[in-house]
Amino acid sequence: MSHSQLNVCGISPLNTRIVGGQNAPPGSWPWQASLQKSGSLFCGGSLINKEWVLTAAHCFPSTSTSNLMVYLGRQSQQGSSLNEVSRTVTQIILHPKYNSKTSDNDMCLLKLSSPVTFTNYIRPVCLAAPGSSFYAGTTSWVTGWGTTSSGGSVSQILQEVNVPVVGNRKCNCNYGVGSITDNMICAGLSAGGKDSCQGDSGGPIVSKQGTRWIQSGVVSFGHGCALANFPGVYARVSQYQTWINSQISSDQPGFITFSSFGTNSDLSVTCTGLPSVRTTTTPTTTPAPVVCGSASASLNSRIGEGSSLATAGSWPWIASLQKNGAHVCGGTLVAVDSVMSDASCFSA
Repeated sequence: MSHSQLNVCGISPLNTRIVGGQNAPPGSWPWQASLQKSGSLFCGGSLINKEWVLTAAHCFPSTSTSNLMVYLGRQSQQGSSLNEVSRTVTQIILHPKYNSKTSDNDMCLLKLSSPVTFTNYIRPVCLAAPGSSFYAGTTSWVTGWGTTSSGGSVSQILQEVNVPVVGNRKCNCNYGVGSITDNMICAGLSAGGKDSCQGDSGGPIVSKQGTRWIQSGVVSFGHGCALANFPGVYARVSQYQTWINSQISSDQPGFITFSSFGTNSDLSVTCTGLPSVRTTTTPTTTPAPVVCGSASASLNSRIGEGSSLATAGSWPWIASLQKNGAHVCGGTLVAVDSVMSDASCFSA
């Protein structure tokens, strides 16, 4: 049976609330995957249904599945956890437009050798649907076992760190205009100190909406780790619903629209070479010239008081409402297709 993961995705029963981060309590991020090659961690990923994991294309310079293992429900890289399961991988699907030079479309899907059973420690994440808005400052969480300093050693315990979204205009100014595409989303502190790092690649960055955790991005690249004014860059998940669903025939992932409130402060960011904000233009029609209230001077020259028979054309807005050929009420022409009258004229 084919059904969506919307009824189960993004719920983390054990979550009541990386570089500059902290140990994640067990079960906090039940969609977190650990990808290992020949026993060594090399990337992260996120479970999006019972047999598919979302990760980054740059994690797979080779699409060979030999010696590749995916661990779910894992907390520590040392020993095995009671809550964890492992699977081999039967398919590695790189996004067809992935560009290793620019890191554009850094998106990849892994098909597990057999489905996993959902528990409190193993659950799918929801994915940001097209049309989602992550304004600058949106609180986000990145998770992984990556190094806790640039060039350092990987973490043994799953790390979590909260970082705010950085708008794409600001991020482009940081990295060089043109390097951040619409297929990317950035997050980090302008002062630095918190970030994803080596080994976190392919893992999720998520934001909470109501009771659901929604994945906004896949860890892609950065200039160093946690450096000031160089936020982490992520593949923007909301750009890929069509592609993801085209690869997954049943139990399609749960896509939810994430909506930011307030104003998008990134729109006011400018720097040398950055194009001005593109505003969505709607076709404008030239308003018709105002014609109301004017009667031909030659037909209506009324000044002052007095009453008399009106000459033809004196009051060109007057309407006669007739029923069965008999006048029943007056009316006023207020537009080319509308007449205003009294409601009592139309009682039953």
